[in-house]
Amino acid sequence: DPIHVSWLKNAKKSKTAFAVADIEGVEIPHKRFLTGVLLFSKKIAEYSPEQNVGLLLPSSGGGAIASIAILALGKTIVNLNFTAGKKALQSASEQAEVKHIYTSRKFLDKMLERGINLESFFPNSKLLMLEDIREEISTIERIGTLLKAIFLPISVIRKAYFKEVSMSDTAAILFSSGSEGSPKGVELTHSNIAANAKQAAIELGAVESDVIMSTLPTFHAFGFAITTLMPLSEGIPIVCHADPKDVVTIASGIQKYSGTILVGTPTFLRMYTISKKVSVESMQSLRLIVAGAEKLRSEVRDGFEKKFKMPVYEGYGTTETSPGASVNLPDLESPYKLRNRPGTVGKAFSGTEFKIVDPDSLEPLPIGEDGLILIGGPQIMKGYLKMPEKTTEVIELIDGYRWYRSGDKGHLDEDGFLTIVDRYSRFAKIGGEMISLTSVEEEILDACNDKDLEIAATCLPDQRKGEKIVLLSTNQIDKSELTKILSDAKINPLYHPSSILVVDEIPKLGSGKTDFGATKKIALVNDQ
Repeated sequence: DPIHVSWLKNAKKSKTAFAVADIEGVEIPHKRFLTGVLLFSKKIAEYSPEQNVGLLLPSSGGGAIASIAILALGKTIVNLNFTAGKKALQSASEQAEVKHIYTSRKFLDKMLERGINLESFFPNSKLLMLEDIREEISTIERIGTLLKAIFLPISVIRKAYFKEVSMSDTAAILFSSGSEGSPKGVELTHSNIAANAKQAAIELGAVESDVIMSTLPTFHAFGFAITTLMPLSEGIPIVCHADPKDVVTIASGIQKYSGTILVGTPTFLRMYTISKKVSVESMQSLRLIVAGAEKLRSEVRDGFEKKFKMPVYEGYGTTETSPGASVNLPDLESPYKLRNRPGTVGKAFSGTEFKIVDPDSLEPLPIGEDGLILIGGPQIMKGYLKMPEKTTEVIELIDGYRWYRSGDKGHLDEDGFLTIVDRYSRFAKIGGEMISLTSVEEEILDACNDKDLEIAATCLPDQRKGEKIVLLSTNQIDKSELTKILSDAKINPLYHPSSILVVDEIPKLGSGKTDFGATKKIALVNDQ
């Protein structure tokens, strides 16, 4: 079934206390959530006859209702990244030909307080406020729709309110993180999202008694599919919060609602560790903490486990894989099954396969040898929006099977665990040798042994060696002192930065990942 049909079936029979709760707002029971979807789908059909419908919302009950309502109409959700900046947002809305964008006045006002006037970003699109639409709905209509939600059978609701969709239709357009350049629109079908949601539910062992913390933004593939649509389609309650960096409020929500699953980026998870206001007691109901979207450094994993006495399990995925591809999980005791190997990103999801190949010939490489990671499975995207050449570059057809060229370099071990070494684009060629910038960062962090040190390595052209490493740091570091520390630790001289730039903060994307494009720009400006 498509996500919205699975959601409807579970919403009609679910016995959990609520479907969605906003930590600082209200709890929405299943029948009220269903009522909201039926009412909003009617309004969206009236206001937006076009296919692609924009959403500019953080993780919230209103955002979840709007998402299901758009899917139920057979329309395509275009989740817009409100942290991406004016140029990227305009590009995304124009690429997707978005005429109407559903948002919230409360949210826009909060963004305005931060100095971001989102309303001015979309000269060619009309912004519609959820609060205004809610005001237009009469009390009689609300009561009448609630009674329909309670008493009408699933078949009648589907016939009266839902549009039949093909599983190959585009359900959502998500824009890639843009950590290495301009964001691309990733077209995900109903089949992609439904398959990945089911895969994630199976891997995480998600059941109705779980409570999933939905704190990642829905423009982020993990926030959209794994912590919003997956639990809704499985009848599992979600607890939303608009700001993933507000860990104190999220921790209070975990305690209040007995949250059981928390998914976050390592950047966000580290905030729980360093915040003195997040108590150990507030996190005790969690049974599973999963990190994704960027590499989980050992000091982040160890720091979290030391404070909360809970392991963090690393997963892996990309927007192009809807997004989940692999995950580490707790080992099973009886019968014993190895499911966790720290330092790896886990084993492939059920129905997913990894292939490690030579990046040029695509010839398979032996176990343990680093190469290009190809990902195959039902969650592989339809393609890039209006970019057939880019799609052809990353989708390989091998023996009639579609594989996604991840752009990541890594290897599989004998037990099927995947280790990622780096992005192919994150290498510097110094004196003819390929140097991983991620490895440079890790070696420096290990040698300095300073848990508060935050750095990012980038590379620039160098007349003598081909390229040189430039290190951005939020701490004052003396170059000669760092060189001595690295030399004493016997770290390859090619890993030593040629210069250090002290910055107020390392540029970050809305997902919490380092913005590598922005780090390179800063290095270039300072290299003039």
